[in-house]
Amino acid sequence: MIKDNQKYFNRLHVVLDAFVVALSYILAWYIHFTFFVDDTVGALPVQTYMVALVFLIPMFIILYYAFNLYTPKRVQGRRLEAGNLFCANAVGLLLFMFALYLFKQTDFSRNMIFLFIGINYIATLLERNLIRLMLRNIRRRGMNQKHMVLVGYSSAAKEYIDRITQNPEWGYEVNGILDDNEAVGTEYRGVKVIGTTGNLEYILDNYSMDEIAITLGLNEYFKLQHIVAVCEKSGVHTQFIPDYMNIIPTRPYTEDLLGLPVINIRHVPLTNTFNMMAKRIFDIIGSLLCIILFSPVMLITAIAVKTTSRGPLIFSQERVGLHNRPFRMYKFRSMEMQTEEDERRGWTVKNDPRVTKVGKFIRKTSIDELPQLFNVLKGDMSLVGPRPERPQYVEKFREEIPRYMVKHQVRPGMTGWAQVNGYRGNTSIRKRIEHDIYYIENWTMGFDLKILFLTVFRGFVNKNAY
Repeated sequence: MIKDNQKYFNRLHVVLDAFVVALSYILAWYIHFTFFVDDTVGALPVQTYMVALVFLIPMFIILYYAFNLYTPKRVQGRRLEAGNLFCANAVGLLLFMFALYLFKQTDFSRNMIFLFIGINYIATLLERNLIRLMLRNIRRRGMNQKHMVLVGYSSAAKEYIDRITQNPEWGYEVNGILDDNEAVGTEYRGVKVIGTTGNLEYILDNYSMDEIAITLGLNEYFKLQHIVAVCEKSGVHTQFIPDYMNIIPTRPYTEDLLGLPVINIRHVPLTNTFNMMAKRIFDIIGSLLCIILFSPVMLITAIAVKTTSRGPLIFSQERVGLHNRPFRMYKFRSMEMQTEEDERRGWTVKNDPRVTKVGKFIRKTSIDELPQLFNVLKGDMSLVGPRPERPQYVEKFREEIPRYMVKHQVRPGMTGWAQVNGYRGNTSIRKRIEHDIYYIENWTMGFDLKILFLTVFRGFVNKNAY
């Protein structure tokens, strides 16, 4: 199976990446000190610059692992890989600069570091695209192909064939399907039913198959034991593709419980302690920096709110957060004072008379959300995550929208994947939940950085805020 060779391919990938990092660094040093005038020339010997590679190469390899740059090519598209690579290099730049500050290396050329990061990003991107191109060309020529037969004509079989047909560079070739319910000759995207499951042993004995994929429908799982036994007897590698996408439309994963395989319905990376701690540290540092950065904006807003309408400066409202626990979320007050009953009556609508003149502006520009940085600092919220709702809406949506409560498996955020894709305010709740669940199941630190980056360009001004 291709996955069997993945670990060896990854090792080669690490070596190539290390070589590219070293070459990019040396090239940056050479270009900078040969073609550009710099007041640090001669301040540090070449040996000092080259010693930095001892720490630089492992740091970048670790960052590449952290940003999922060693996942199989068939899982990660070009744009996602390019984005993750950009984030890894950006974090590498920050860590490099921080290390120089920490060790008081004032003579170390900062311009050379920026040049190195730029060269390294472009060179690594070229290297990885060349690898993709090489793999694609090899497999399109019919080399390194995996010939296989599917056992079962089901929705799982169709989805499997769809993916293989769309990605010939993966190296799979389906030679046919065995099924007890469909007539021989029945075809799906060029793949035909060639017999029944009873023909499996004959095919394995008389034809050279690299793999068997069991794609039985749910109502045929009673045949599994016999089919697996036949495959095991032949020694052909067998994979099982469950036909449960209509029941569990998520990313399940398995665990070994003292020899008992346990299927977890949903993969939530933030249940991992290391991931959880990394995100929390990032939230604390990020919220502190943002509080300092936006303090002039918050001061001006506070004065404007206080001098243009009566009532408290900060408006707090109960929201539902991590593990369904309620908390008080802070905002700059953007409405006239109202009773709790009025507040609970519903969504804010266009030209809502309750919204003040200052409130209209700060809601439109999301400035009213800035006090939530203190929620992040307290641990009630995160910089990035699903937006929290009021308890009455949670009770309403949990009954109307499947999987709505999944969003409470992580901390709510000031911004999120749904928000940067335009699902804010008076937009589809279902679409919002789809994006929230995608974020929860696909979280990485790089994904958080991407959302924060997109928030700057898409998230601050909200056309749906009234």
